[in-house]
Amino acid sequence: MLSKMIMIGSAILLALAGISLSFLPQEISTYLSGSSHPVFSLALQLLGALYLGMAMLNWMNKNKLLGGIYGRPITMANFIHFLVGGLSLVKATSVANQPAFIITTIIYSTFAVGFGYLWLNTPKSVK
Repeated sequence: MLSKMIMIGSAILLALAGISLSFLPQEISTYLSGSSHPVFSLALQLLGALYLGMAMLNWMNKNKLLGGIYGRPITMANFIHFLVGGLSLVKATSVANQPAFIITTIIYSTFAVGFGYLWLNTPKSVK
């Protein structure tokens, strides 16, 4: 049950981020850097495509048995994504103390802990 909640939550989060980055790259670029450079907007759109792909992966595997040796590639990919992303956000938050960075850091760190837990623990059978 825990793995299903983590997978659904991460799928929704990644889908929202992916849709936002895919359809609003200029606006997000202007918010983050103060200007809208075409190359930066393209990079944000590609990041949005990546997030949408990860969202679909998580959504399609939400009912699978995950944890321990079960679904190891999925849990490992998500764990690495959220761990490295969370650490990068901690560094960014220490430099630019913006509320959006703080909130995103908390969300990423929470998912990193959740996927780390799934990765390291064998799921319990439900009776």
